[in-house]
Order: sequence, then C-alpha cells, then structure tokens
Amino acid sequence: MAWDFSTDPEFAQQLAWMRAFVDDEILPLETLDLDGPTLDRLTAPLKEEVKARGLWAAHLPPELGGQGFGQVRLALMHEILGRCAYAPAVFGNNAPDSGNAELLALGATDEQKKRWMEPLLDGRLRSAFSMTEPGAGADPTLLTTRAERVGDEYVVNGHKWFTSNGSVADFLILMAVTDPDAAPRRRASMFVVPADTPGVEILRDVPTMEHPEERFGYVGGHAEILYRDVRVPAENLVGNEGDGFLLAQQRLGPGRIHHCMRWLGQSQRAFDMLCERAVSRYTAGSLLSEKQMVQDWIATSRAEMTAARLMTLQAAWTMDQGGTAAALTEIAMIKFFGAKVLYDVIDRAIQVHGSLGFTGDLPLESMYRHARAARIYDGPDEVHKVTVARRTLRDYEPREVPSEHVPTRREEARRKFAHLLDAAAVGS
Repeated sequence: MAWDFSTDPEFAQQLAWMRAFVDDEILPLETLDLDGPTLDRLTAPLKEEVKARGLWAAHLPPELGGQGFGQVRLALMHEILGRCAYAPAVFGNNAPDSGNAELLALGATDEQKKRWMEPLLDGRLRSAFSMTEPGAGADPTLLTTRAERVGDEYVVNGHKWFTSNGSVADFLILMAVTDPDAAPRRRASMFVVPADTPGVEILRDVPTMEHPEERFGYVGGHAEILYRDVRVPAENLVGNEGDGFLLAQQRLGPGRIHHCMRWLGQSQRAFDMLCERAVSRYTAGSLLSEKQMVQDWIATSRAEMTAARLMTLQAAWTMDQGGTAAALTEIAMIKFFGAKVLYDVIDRAIQVHGSLGFTGDLPLESMYRHARAARIYDGPDEVHKVTVARRTLRDYEPREVPSEHVPTRREEARRKFAHLLDAAAVGS
C-alpha cells in the first residue's frame, strides 16, 4: 500500500504562516501571568486573524462551519499548535471543545446543532465531556451513572470526575447508562446537559500533577461532579439510546491523532532547547554537544520523533481513506508510542539543562508534568497495547508444534525441494 502525506503548495504556505504566527504572536503570552478576561482580550484579535486566513475550526466540514481539511492536514496543523498551550484555542480547535463539536456533528439533531454546536464553534459557549467515573477508569462498559426515562425526561444520578473544563463549561456532554441489561457496548447513551441544570453539583477541580492545587478558574481543570436527580429533556439525547459507546469511539479516534501531533510539536520544542543547550554549554573541557552521551540523546530523540511523526501521519492518512474504523490499530499504536516519545524527549532536555531545567524559569518542568498525563488520558498505554496486540494476532493462524508424529519443517522442505537437491548432488 502506498501512502501519500504530501500537501499542495497553497497549504504549505498556510503551514509556514502558522509556524511564524504561533512563535511570534502566541508563544510570548506564556511569559505573562494572565487571568481569563485578559487572555480573552489579548487573543481576540489573534482569533480574527486566524479566521481571515481560513484556518478557524478546521476539524469540521465546511457545511458545519469548519474547513474540511481532513486528518493529514489537521495533523500537520496540530503539530504546529502543539508548541504552545494557548495556540489550539486561538485556532478554534482546543480540546475538549473540538472533540465535542465533532461528536455533535456526528450524532446531534439539526436543532441540537443550532443550539449547542454552532455557538461552540463560534467560541460563544464552552463545553465539557463527562464520561470518566472513579470506579470505571478506562473501561466505559463499567459506568454506573444512570439516566432513567420518566415521561419526556431522563433523570440522571451518578458520580463523574476528570470532566475536563467541567467547572467552566456552559454545557456538558454526559454519558450515562440507559439500559443496564443491554450488551456492554449498548448500555449507555449521551446527553447534552446545561451546566446550570438543577442537581448538577461541581464539587471541585481535582488536583493533579499538571495542576497540583485544587482550583476553580477560567481555564477549567478536571472537575469532579455529582449528578443528583438531574432532569434532562428527552430532546437532549444525542443520537439514539445505546449509541453512547459508538459516539465516544468516533469522538476519541480523531482526538487521539490530534493529541499525538500536538505532542510532536511539544517534543520538537523541547528538542530545540536540548540542542541549543548542547551547542552553548561548556563544561569539563568541551561543549555538551561533543559529549557522546549527549550526542546519543540527540540522535535517539530525533529518530524517535521522526518515527512517531510518520506513524501519526500514516494513521491520519488511513482515516482519510477509510474512516476511524479503518485506522483503529494505527491510532492505538501512536497513542502509546507518541506519549512515550514526548515524555523521553522532554526528560532528556531537562537533564541536559541540569538544575536550570528543573526550575520554573524554563517551560520544560511544566511540559514534563503535562507529558506524564499523556500516558493515561484517552486510555492508558496498556489498553492501547492490548488493542494493537489483539488486532495484530487476528491475521495469524495457530500451527501445530512439530513432534515425533508430525514431519518437521526440515523434512517438509527436503520433500518440497527434493528434485533440486538430487540434481545438485548429481552435478557435484
């Protein structure tokens, strides 16, 4: 199979503009201590520039307000946006809003799209994805949050956490069990739940390695939420009853590719810092760049980043050709491989900077804390490795182990090539 990751010259120019725009206009914002309203004011004109370039909300088709770029182009875009945490929001495709918009595009009614998706894409609303539960972990078939149909409403009761942006969202996309007796992947459904619905109780933003202090803020953390007799109109059901697992998979597939490309952008930034330090720092009689161990770090990092990039582009291309279902193995591979590459490259960059790399004077320590979470969210590495192994083994058939009753492979080969072996013997 041939793969084609090429882009047309016009889009290549857009990518060049994006690189300069992110580095010159967005990255400097990291040096400022900004509250939410100030960040909004500073990024508003930047968003208008992005819209004028036709790069806003590029993850959706044109009829839904996006650009219809496809996964390969999106992957190349996200690689650039990954250099700065503020960049995705400036381009209208920050998580979890981008994934929620894709989900609504797939399963929502026209009325739901008009009420929720359009203002979400326009930046007038913020959203959260409320699926993970303390007891279920990475297995959505173990969800216990219930949504029971009562007349024209569903009554929801349950406990969620790691609802990213939950504490600042205008609405939540909730996954809850509607039929506990159905097959595991048909038990759950999805609903749009306005955040101010009575019974929605935001307990806290869970302290994490990324954000060690519990907080409520403009940039939402990972909220813990209780749903106590929350009454949701039946018209807020997304898709049909039992579609929750399918919608979740369709949402997570593209999102994982976007994560992996953003990780490459972060990896490249850390790699640049590693190399700059290596050619600048003189110690023990020579530059760090002349030390063989540092050279090994540089060579290994570059090789790993190149491999992760090509794997991710292949997954994106496969999705463009056949949809998410055709790329499940590729998506699972890049999820655990890309997360490890990100973590290792940042770790080497910190090491080559010594104590400076450990301080808040450089962005590496923050990048490192973010990178550790990459091996857990959107499914832990171990789950994705199981997926790759199972899907790979489908192509293999069991074979009997040779024994005294079964001809060995050597005997089989001798019989198969007997005439050639005899001819060779005569000729010698």
